[in-house]
Amino acid sequence: MKLAYTYDDHHSAGAEWERRELKEWLTDVFEAPAVKIEPRCTPQIRKHVETEFLNEGWALNVNLDQAHGLSVFAMQDDLAFQLQTGNMSRAPYDLLKLQYLFQSERIEAAALALPTKEAAKVIGDNIANAERVIKELELFDRVITVPILVVAFE
Repeated sequence: MKLAYTYDDHHSAGAEWERRELKEWLTDVFEAPAVKIEPRCTPQIRKHVETEFLNEGWALNVNLDQAHGLSVFAMQDDLAFQLQTGNMSRAPYDLLKLQYLFQSERIEAAALALPTKEAAKVIGDNIANAERVIKELELFDRVITVPILVVAFE
């Protein structure tokens, strides 16, 4: 697995991560040659990313609300992170969860990591991909107002 690119422009998300001196660390998480992009590799990707975040003191599987059982992949201070390697139908739901945390004043910025369109095709059928999510962020920029840094990997 390697970093393909980042999309920094959604409400200046890249600047928010840089201001906290975490953007380079975050993108380095996806420079992992030992993790191969291949069919059904999601468990290996998730395990690698979990380990990296735990090692940096991030809380994993943080509940949005106890009564609903919803969670995000990781949180630290005023940042949230979501990894999406599943079905495309789940990606807009991730955006909604991140927006909820922002509106609730629990975070100031977020990041969402997804495979590129080509990598998603290798992983499986109808897997969420960065290109589509970026288009949706551009379309809904007045609805999804939380600064979201998109990290695309392949």
